[in-house]
Amino acid sequence: MRLERLSLNEEQDGGGVESDTDSVQFPFEKVFPVYAMVGFSRPGSGSDLSVLNSGRDPIWEAVREEAKLEAEKEPILSSFLYASILTHDCLEKALGFVLANRLQNPTLLATQLLDIFYDVIMNDKDIQRSVRLDLQAFKDRDPACLSYSSPLLHLKGYHSLQSYRVAHALWKKGRTVLALALQSRISEVFGIDIHPAARIGDGVLLDHGTGVVIGETAVIGNRVSLMHGVTLGGTGKEIGDRHPKVGEGALIGACVTILGNINIGEGAMIAACSLVLKEVPPHSMIAGTPAKVIGYVDEQDPSLTMNHDAGKDFFKHVAVTFRKGRPSVASGKETKEVSS
Repeated sequence: MRLERLSLNEEQDGGGVESDTDSVQFPFEKVFPVYAMVGFSRPGSGSDLSVLNSGRDPIWEAVREEAKLEAEKEPILSSFLYASILTHDCLEKALGFVLANRLQNPTLLATQLLDIFYDVIMNDKDIQRSVRLDLQAFKDRDPACLSYSSPLLHLKGYHSLQSYRVAHALWKKGRTVLALALQSRISEVFGIDIHPAARIGDGVLLDHGTGVVIGETAVIGNRVSLMHGVTLGGTGKEIGDRHPKVGEGALIGACVTILGNINIGEGAMIAACSLVLKEVPPHSMIAGTPAKVIGYVDEQDPSLTMNHDAGKDFFKHVAVTFRKGRPSVASGKETKEVSS
């Protein structure tokens, strides 16, 4: 497997979501913690491609080293760790094994699912890239994620996202019935419902993931972070292109509902429990029901920092009160009643 340097701001086909590449790509700017773990030095910013051309996969090596250490510390898990990680020779096969065993049922056997996952993942370089970028996103942004092996083995947000990627590949090949069957199992097992036709970029974090719903024509750009309970839905009365489009680097808080074919600008930050019905400007902070702009984000990508107040005491700018049975939003000194 050959790794190439990837700029996370690189334009890709399909609105920055999908691309066709000749090799697996890797965000070396974000991956250097892995190199320290497995004895590599951080690649230089120039044309030093010695690590890239060595055929090494530092993410996979880190996962294996972690599994070996955990098997020594917790012998009761040694069989689980061996079957899930140590018996495999690459990240793709380990992931396929884990997903097949999580999603199996009496009529959709693990062996059948394993064949499907292997066939798709091992022959799709875009998915191979996404698997690693997503894994790095979980390790970088989720403070509860202390290792690279943890999302692979345990985190349903990661599992549902990678299962979706397989279903999406099947959908694009015209195998829609199988893709929808996978969607149903993903929703049933993980409590996360992602339509296989939705388009999701690389380096995405579904933190916890419980209750996330992503509609058929939704688009999510690269480096987006979504908390639990997020809905990217339609208004219920439209057909065709009817779901939100989330720009790169956006941070969407817990239980946010975004409805309709509207754009969420790059680097935007949406407060928990907001109801978003209108376009969101890039790098803006919005909150409320319905949501309104209450400030702007200094960081290029709030999704990477996971700093929900953006250094601006975010939630101090938002006070929800009730007057005459209707909510209002206080921003700074001025209080404006929110229309129902």
